Amino acid sequence: MRLVLSTRNQHKLREFSRLLAPHEVEPLPEHVRLPPEAGETFEENAVAKARAAAHATGRPALADDSGIEAAALGGAPGVRSARFAGECASDEENLAKLLREVPADGDRRVAYVCALAYAEPGADEVLTFIGRCEGTLAPEPRGDGGFGYDPAFLPADRDDGRTMAELSADEKHAISHRGRAARAFLDWLGRGRDGA
Repeated sequence: MRLVLSTRNQHKLREFSRLLAPHEVEPLPEHVRLPPEAGETFEENAVAKARAAAHATGRPALADDSGIEAAALGGAPGVRSARFAGECASDEENLAKLLREVPADGDRRVAYVCALAYAEPGADEVLTFIGRCEGTLAPEPRGDGGFGYDPAFLPADRDDGRTMAELSADEKHAISHRGRAARAFLDWLGRGRDGA
């Protein structure tokens, strides 16, 4: 199956291409405009992007919205994860702000959340698949793999003290929020796309 991925993020394109193999994941054509991420939830943002891509391309489309939730910050940065330190902030700036704002001696629990939306052209219904990965925030960044908040995310699924950025791609995909959402989508697809 060929799917358009509604994102301009090359990291996400690479991850989903690997997670959804053998299905073919294609980048969003340059002329397609993405709607602003104005939703209050990851799901709302993912649905809007998937619907826009399917409508503009006439092809089945996937979109994700994902981020990190910190218990000490009441779930922030949440849907603002990519803009936590400002509209044009880098991954490093966003991570530095999170490390500053979560108290070193406080609640260090964090969770990655991914809402993956699937839309078909002309269809009203958009399906969503949610993936979560629980963990704790490391005191400082470690590792050079992954992207975003990975260098300070210690996944609860592993007990070896490595951050997401220190895991191999296969190790990360096995437990990540995107990996879980992608597997839920593939499971649905494998059941014949009718939920049976």
